[in-house]
Amino acid sequence: MKLANNKILITGGATGIGLGLTERFISENNTVIICGRRETALKEVAEKFPSVITKVCDLEGEEGRNELYEWVAANHSDLNVLVNNAGVQNWMNVSDDDFYERAKTEVDINILAPIHLTKLFLSIPSLNTIINVSSGLAFTPFSKVPVYCGTKAFTRSFTISLRHQLKDKNIEVIELIPPAINTALGGQVVHKGLPEVSDFVASIFEQLKEGKTELTFGSSETRAKANNETISEYLKLLNP
Repeated sequence: MKLANNKILITGGATGIGLGLTERFISENNTVIICGRRETALKEVAEKFPSVITKVCDLEGEEGRNELYEWVAANHSDLNVLVNNAGVQNWMNVSDDDFYERAKTEVDINILAPIHLTKLFLSIPSLNTIINVSSGLAFTPFSKVPVYCGTKAFTRSFTISLRHQLKDKNIEVIELIPPAINTALGGQVVHKGLPEVSDFVASIFEQLKEGKTELTFGSSETRAKANNETISEYLKLLNP
């Protein structure tokens, strides 16, 4: 992936990893479009980075995804990078009364939205790069977030298949595999004290410069290289 002079759409680009990517891509001389549900969060990013383009959208349903695509196609037909970053992580138990409703939200946003957006944005002729954000939990699930782990395992599998399907179209497919880092994902203080987003982003950009398409950091690197024995050890560590 070339790191400069792109026009990039980052879903969930106003917070967490999405915001870290937004900041770095802007510094590398790219035009960045970010979308998300919360207009206030988008405005805060735009105030800090006046060049950023914002769009309020809700990716949980087909209508919101179609609206986003139609807006981009009409106003930014030169888009060449799609970053499927938006995600939801619910700490829950299958016995919870609202388990199914919350699980459905995770599946809609973490699985169906990237699938749908990928299909839609492949219609833009200039698209040459798709970046999907999975997780180290795709390899070793954490039982407190059971559906989230499943959605990220799907993301990894889908990304691998997508890479093979699109290679003849000269579309590069990249997977970002973060470990747990200091974001508000899953709750404001859940990941406090963990590695910073800036450290993760710095590492993955070094890997992008090297031409890698599976980008890891910290414990996600170890998990991505794990065998059955080491996976079992991680499972015991995460799920005592």
